[in-house]
Amino acid sequence: MALTTSPESPIPVRQVVTAIGGWVDRLGAVWVEGQVVQLNRPANSNTDFLTLRDKLADVSIQLTCPRAVVDSLPTPLVNGAQVIAHGKPTVYPNRGSLSLSVRELRLVGEGELLARLERRRQLLAAEGLFALELKRPLPFLPHRIGLVTAKDSAAEKDVLENARRRWPGVAFEVRYAAMQGVNAAEQVIAALEALDRDPSVEVIVIARGGGSIEDLLPFSDEALIRAVHRATTPVVSAIGHEPDSPILDLVADLRASTPTDAAKRIVPDVAEEGHRVLQLRDRIRRTTHALVAREQQQLDNLRSRPSMADPRSDLVGRADEVRALRARGQRVLGHVLDRAADDLDHSLARVRALSPLATLRRGYAVLSDADGALFSSVEDIAGGAPVTIRVADGRISATVTGVESIPLPTTSEESDD
Repeated sequence: MALTTSPESPIPVRQVVTAIGGWVDRLGAVWVEGQVVQLNRPANSNTDFLTLRDKLADVSIQLTCPRAVVDSLPTPLVNGAQVIAHGKPTVYPNRGSLSLSVRELRLVGEGELLARLERRRQLLAAEGLFALELKRPLPFLPHRIGLVTAKDSAAEKDVLENARRRWPGVAFEVRYAAMQGVNAAEQVIAALEALDRDPSVEVIVIARGGGSIEDLLPFSDEALIRAVHRATTPVVSAIGHEPDSPILDLVADLRASTPTDAAKRIVPDVAEEGHRVLQLRDRIRRTTHALVAREQQQLDNLRSRPSMADPRSDLVGRADEVRALRARGQRVLGHVLDRAADDLDHSLARVRALSPLATLRRGYAVLSDADGALFSSVEDIAGGAPVTIRVADGRISATVTGVESIPLPTTSEESDD
């Protein structure tokens, strides 16, 4: 029923919101189709909040959906997915806002296509095709670049002109292929493999301008993804614009946001590199000058030392030290020789005192038989035996005419003597 109001008898806000809620509640559950433009999944809540927008008009509606319903989808729900939702319109009195309480959610159209691509991405990722350790670095300055694109396309013009503007001497090997349609993936694979077999090609760029999801579908083809994975030459993906993300971007060694960005990232800017060379030359020159100045300063310091100004100044003192050491050495050597001479005289005197010849000089003689055997007792000599007497200055030959035994003195007698 219509509400009766006037400037004299207005109704409160709560009554208006309650009335609107009653009218909306009579609508019942509905099926609605739209594109997800915003997805909010609070961490501490079991409810997800979505914004669903009409594709043909600038009209949107808020959805509240149990998290279990969103998680039950075959692939994760992402922004841009096309869905149909079954829910009941509800007005929240506290905010006076309209929302659709979702009971069921399905992916349709592009949403279903995105779901298939997401499943394919997950399967290829599980095989390790997108591993970071497989990414190969691009050469700093490739001599020849392979380009796979459509003939006379804007992407071809962007890559060639921007690359040659940055480095005029860069060379390209271009292979043309369809960039959309049922034969696009097959032709791109053939062009990629031909460039990969060319040993002069150091990097391969696959470039195409923007387009719809259906237009870019060939660049998520599984056969193309595996062909890029098998390639031995680094591959750069330059498909569409920044928001576009075909699976080719994940397996390529480098992902460029646009074909123009690919040209900027595969070759250096000759002006920037020339400026960098000048900076490095200036740095080397300054470093060299500083090194030479430091070494010159050290050389000047060495030359300013007194020993370098007059090298003979130290020699005078050293010469006096040498003379003093020589004199000391002579004195020490004289003392050593004197002590050695005294020791030699003493040893010679002791040797002479112990010599048998010295004993003979004192009047003693040595008696031996003809064979040279010495006699130490009269009992060893028989009367009439020939003997030899050894004195200090010679020998005497004699014959024993008689012997006389003399008793040996005792120890006490020797002491008395």
